[in-house]
Amino acid sequence: MSKEEPTSTTAQPEQMQAQANSGATLNVPNTVTVGRVFLAIGTLCLLWQPADSMKWTAFILTIIVIWMDGIDGYLARKLKQTSKLGGILDIAGDRVVEMAYWICFSVLNWIPVWIPLLFLVRGTFVDAIRAHASEQGFTAFGQNTMMQSPVGKFLVASNFSRFTYAVVKAVAFCLVVGAHTQLGQQWSLEPIAMFFVYFSAVFCVIRGLPVILESKSVFQHRT
Repeated sequence: MSKEEPTSTTAQPEQMQAQANSGATLNVPNTVTVGRVFLAIGTLCLLWQPADSMKWTAFILTIIVIWMDGIDGYLARKLKQTSKLGGILDIAGDRVVEMAYWICFSVLNWIPVWIPLLFLVRGTFVDAIRAHASEQGFTAFGQNTMMQSPVGKFLVASNFSRFTYAVVKAVAFCLVVGAHTQLGQQWSLEPIAMFFVYFSAVFCVIRGLPVILESKSVFQHRT
């Protein structure tokens, strides 16, 4: 007993710290996640300003918003403040930022209205399926991914596919904003921007279909 007591005593602070981190709501990573959403909304408001300088400001801030997407996860691991709430906020934050950009672009008549509708419908179905899958012990990515086929794992769960999809959308956001600056109009950036917008839409469907097609095994699963 005497040998076990010091071990349990020293383990208590670490356990208490882990519990505190997992239950913390306003830790550094979560603050960054929420701040990113508000920054994105403020950035999009600048797009309605006629001054060219405001659009350039929005262009630069869009790059920062995209950059912040990976900062919250890095800080969570670095500061050992990972939590279920943090994961939920991260996914929700990504969805809000993504849809906010597509919707604002559509309202400004910069992209067709079916683009945000496509992302909205796809995201709603995929998120609903993943929510049910999580109740069955599956995850969207990682070792316990709900994807079963090699093609599904590559298109949906692989780091390559996820990274490529994120980069394509990031480039699309930046180019759409940049294309509507005076310099962007002089350089005729709009066709290039629209290429990445349509590429993002196609990629969105390609990554969403395997989740829907393979959801049958999730709904048939019994714990």
